[in-house]
Amino acid sequence: MKKKYAFMIMGENYNPQENTAYFTTGNLMTMIVTVRNMDEAFEKVQELLDEGVGALELCGAFGEEGAQKLIEFTGNKLPIGYVVHKPEQDELFAQFFGG
Repeated sequence: MKKKYAFMIMGENYNPQENTAYFTTGNLMTMIVTVRNMDEAFEKVQELLDEGVGALELCGAFGEEGAQKLIEFTGNKLPIGYVVHKPEQDELFAQFFGG
C-alpha cells in the first residue's frame, strides 16, 4: 500500500475542485490541494484524513498560527509542517505576493 502525503496551498483565487495535482512514485502518492481560506482548510484536512493521508505540509500563507489550528483540529495525530522563509527575504516575498 502506498503512503499518502499532501501539500496544501491557500489563496483566495484557487478553485479547490479544479486546482489539484497527484503524483505517484514508488511507494508514495503526493497530492497538491488548494483551499481559499481556513474554513475550507478544515474541511479539506478532514477529507485528507478520511483518505488516509499520513503527512501534510502547508504553504506559507497558513503561518504558524494556521498550522497550529490544524494540528489541534487533528488532535495532533497528523504530522503537519508549514513552509517558512528567512526574515531577510520578507521584502522580496512581499513584493512578489503583494502586487
